[in-house]
Amino acid sequence: MPHKIHLSTSEISLKFPFKISTKNTNSILNFEEKLERYYGTDKKIVALNSGTSAIHLALILSGVKKGDEVLCQSFTYVATVNPIQYQNATPIFVDSELDTWNMCPVYLEKAIKDRISKGKKPKAIIFVHIYGMPAKVDEIVSVAKKYNIALIEDAAEALGSEYKGKKCGSFGDFGILSFNNNKIISTFGGGALICNTKIDKQQAIFLATQAKDKSTHYEHSKLGYNYRLSPLLAELGCYQLDTLDQNIAFRRKNNQFYQNLFKHRNQVLLFKEPSKSYFSNHWLNCILFSECNNDFFKEELKVQLDKDKIEYRTLWKPMHLQPLFKKHPFYGARKSEYLFKNGLCLPSGSNLKKNDFIRIKDSINKIL
Repeated sequence: MPHKIHLSTSEISLKFPFKISTKNTNSILNFEEKLERYYGTDKKIVALNSGTSAIHLALILSGVKKGDEVLCQSFTYVATVNPIQYQNATPIFVDSELDTWNMCPVYLEKAIKDRISKGKKPKAIIFVHIYGMPAKVDEIVSVAKKYNIALIEDAAEALGSEYKGKKCGSFGDFGILSFNNNKIISTFGGGALICNTKIDKQQAIFLATQAKDKSTHYEHSKLGYNYRLSPLLAELGCYQLDTLDQNIAFRRKNNQFYQNLFKHRNQVLLFKEPSKSYFSNHWLNCILFSECNNDFFKEELKVQLDKDKIEYRTLWKPMHLQPLFKKHPFYGARKSEYLFKNGLCLPSGSNLKKNDFIRIKDSINKIL
């Protein structure tokens, strides 16, 4: 019986080839230093238990409080948005553009102008590099600076991706990474906050370790959180980081496979970089079906992939369509709704083998 081909996995050996110490924070510090060396800039990085925790701390450090508004990409996973509500702030959703599927800079500025006209200048902006594809960074950064709004960069899916030769996660006032089980490298749960200053890093660590004041006893004057990464997972992170370049190469090879597969298929458009300014890690490979006979091809392909035990996923359902956020403002032309309706994610794991590619190709060719 053939095994199921999963959507996104990386090879992780459970026979850990390293020494593990849970008695101190050396492992965590080593992981943070290794990440900082990888970024090769003056960035300061805090290892946390999830990317969601990193977004929450970024919002706190950006001064987001109860009643504030935060502009957020609608086409994303809910973990990007939930921390806004942790702060009792209001998410304001911005549509995508169809080049990178990320936050549209034009609608971002329209949203800012409209919120200001209503007497509510947004406190922060959260934009995402969806599926590993860099956003239109120059334009988004320019808008944030023009209106002096804090910029939070969700690079949870984009570790290793670059825009104009600079690593994703290093463009905002704060950057977010994730090492969740399905990411390009994994610590079986984990994340990181990328800061621009040592002061922000120190404050993030303070808040992530229950906000313990300097005292001979346990003294707390601020609300804190249990957000720090464990030493065990930090050790795994150090080991996994050494495999990052290899995993990126695997994912990009997967994208090339799909480019060849869909080269002469007018029914399908493969998601890929719009120009040489963009370098995607291709965390997930995605396709859009053409308007003509879209529903037929999409549903038939899903049935066939299920039959052949090949995992797929619909694209993210936009946040402004979610029942949880149905009353929140949305700015755009419903491009994200078009993506959700017409797209699919296909297997993209770093551990796909030759026989897996053959099975995927045969299954898709049965329909297309």
